[in-house]
Amino acid sequence: MKALVYNGPQTIAFEQRPKPIIQESTDAVVRVLHTSICGTDLHILKGDVPTVAKGRILGHEGVGVIDSLGSAVSGLQKGDKVLISCVSACGVCGPCRKGLCSHCSYGGWILGNTIDGLQAEYARIPHATSSLYGLSDKIDLRTAVVLSDAFPTALECGTLSAHVQPGNTVVIIGAGPVGMAALMTARMYSPSLVVVVDTNDARLEAAKVFGAHETINSARGDPKKALMELVNGQGYDSVIEAVGIPATFELCQEIIAVGGSIANLGVHGRPVELHLEKLWDRNINIRASLVDATTTPMLLRLFDTGQLDGKPLITHVFPFDDVLKAYETCKAAAQEKAMKIVIDIAEN
Repeated sequence: MKALVYNGPQTIAFEQRPKPIIQESTDAVVRVLHTSICGTDLHILKGDVPTVAKGRILGHEGVGVIDSLGSAVSGLQKGDKVLISCVSACGVCGPCRKGLCSHCSYGGWILGNTIDGLQAEYARIPHATSSLYGLSDKIDLRTAVVLSDAFPTALECGTLSAHVQPGNTVVIIGAGPVGMAALMTARMYSPSLVVVVDTNDARLEAAKVFGAHETINSARGDPKKALMELVNGQGYDSVIEAVGIPATFELCQEIIAVGGSIANLGVHGRPVELHLEKLWDRNINIRASLVDATTTPMLLRLFDTGQLDGKPLITHVFPFDDVLKAYETCKAAAQEKAMKIVIDIAEN
């Protein structure tokens, strides 16, 4: 089979690899139909994720058709169209029983990390019973890719971690795909004000379409001043960091209201300062987390009923043979006006 393989920092290549086989009774092998490129894949290319070894097939987001099943897999059949969760969860270990599937003792984020991933024609999925989700005919299979990672991450690590509630004031810093998904999920909780901050005007225009009340280009002027003017200097109840650099986390700390919550979505490759000398008496919460994908069933129902639609997030689609071009487009997302990039590996 064809697969996209990581061969060290800034080096990826197409290679021929053996088709995966069932190794454990809880495995499934899935024929991948659609996959996508995550910002985390770009961090891997930069060398920011040391757990990814040379020779690893990349990718942790995808939709496919079950090709074969281990004897212990239940609730699924060969030929089923399935969403592949970015988190592989055994469902029975201590962390899984606490809902911390990202820290599963036998899984977690392993696809495209510590085992081969989904940017290939076939993939082995451990713990298939609790890591694959059957897809109804109501959901477009290509669009469903955003439910692998982007939407559950945005909802769990962004909207819910930031305690977005009716009437809240909300800031989302970073208008990439996950930041936009955070905007869309935050709107479900009826905040009174949602502001999106980014340096790219095209993305800010898209944020308005997706429901932002206000947008601020942080490359023009003082973003803290502009943000605080919108709330009469009171700060924001819910602040979501969706970039992953020191400057944006610093801004989060400067604009948080008394009793507010900061949720970190960004993947940070460098140390950041925590200003407890200013925050210790503010009664705030700061939460940094990895997606557990426990909200995936709920999100599937919302997509089924049309209450959420991820299709507008998908701006570029490439055939698998052009995956290297897709990565270049993803790296130049601002210039290419790219949000979520989907790669078609096979026909449905």
